[in-house]
Amino acid sequence: MSHDRFETLSEAVNSCTKEGYTESFRTVDNFIQSTDTKKEYQPNELKIVKSFRFDGMTNPDDESAVFAIDASDGSKGTLVMSYSSAHNHDVELIRDIPSTK
Repeated sequence: MSHDRFETLSEAVNSCTKEGYTESFRTVDNFIQSTDTKKEYQPNELKIVKSFRFDGMTNPDDESAVFAIDASDGSKGTLVMSYSSAHNHDVELIRDIPSTK
């Protein structure tokens, strides 16, 4: 993965996509799901390869992160998480994904 710093979340996602991280992941109940294939993963089946954090310039509710993730079945994708108080992510589930850092 690139060690570049990005100005925007979309730049980070686009860079990851160019590097082969083409699927999109999201948290659902007790698992992480590929929004493309609908396959369900447990955190131990995934690895966070790289992460990019974006702080809200004017509003702390605009904070977010992009995670580049490798799955044990060879799938590669990104998970975008908002840190706003209104987010609907299972933060503990995401924290349980091992990191290669």
